[in-house]
Amino acid sequence: MNFIPPYAEKLLELASTGQFPVPVNCEIHVGSEDWQSCANSKVFGEMVGIEGRHYPDTDTLEIDQPRIRIFGVEGRVTTAVAARGLINADGSEAQLFDKAVVVREASTNAQGVVTPRSEMHSDFLHMFANTEQVRSHLPVLLVRGAGDRFTSQDGIDFDNLDRVMQLTGRVRGTLLPPKDKDKK
Repeated sequence: MNFIPPYAEKLLELASTGQFPVPVNCEIHVGSEDWQSCANSKVFGEMVGIEGRHYPDTDTLEIDQPRIRIFGVEGRVTTAVAARGLINADGSEAQLFDKAVVVREASTNAQGVVTPRSEMHSDFLHMFANTEQVRSHLPVLLVRGAGDRFTSQDGIDFDNLDRVMQLTGRVRGTLLPPKDKDKK
């Protein structure tokens, strides 16, 4: 199964003559492992934004107010938003700038183990979709479940596949006992 994009000239002609509605938003799906072009793809996502600029020399896409949604192999949804984003050619890396937030929704695996919802907030977050990693060298706020909170003054290195999170610099945190979490 291959995805063949529509002819840009024909779309422009139809839109110019009023025969095709001009879109308000534009969705861009990129890469050979894109869900539209690879029937066997297990990880896929979508990326939308207000305005985008492609830089051919680095094959990157800069997007104003990006909204990214990634569906993991196990079906868990990760979303990311920021004021500005820089995405590489195949969409596997996204650098999020200014008020960046990455949210991983809660899930339950086949054995019934619940993984709580988690959020990361920073002025810079570097997401790696294929390896499920998030890094930052700036202060980060991490909120997990119904009240666990951590702050790190010098950044984070989070690897979801290895289940390792390293907070650097001055780290402060609050862990609530399970009974207190149920009350929130």
